Amino acid sequence: MKDVFSKSAVFGLRDAIEYAEGGIVSKQVLKNDAGNVTLFAFDSGQGLSEHSAPFDALVQVIDGEVEIRLGGQPLYLKTGDAVIMPAGIPHSLRAATRFKMMLTMIKG
Repeated sequence: MKDVFSKSAVFGLRDAIEYAEGGIVSKQVLKNDAGNVTLFAFDSGQGLSEHSAPFDALVQVIDGEVEIRLGGQPLYLKTGDAVIMPAGIPHSLRAATRFKMMLTMIKG
């Protein structure tokens, strides 16, 4: 699957990244000066501690369920849901079940 993210090649988002027992996996889809797109797979109970980013970020859940805390407020997302996390707002996440997401961050 080396060329999964070749330009003009069709790929399935859910199948493009695998879960790791007790861990978090990330795989970069695109990156350039304008921003990046990254796939993540989180095992159940795994998460990211509170942090903020200098740019807005779009999270799209492609499998499973996650609790995202955005500015201290809990949001519960499931497969097919998405949220825009505003720049500079602290956020964290915890996998309620195994879950996969695509994160799109555009600079500017």
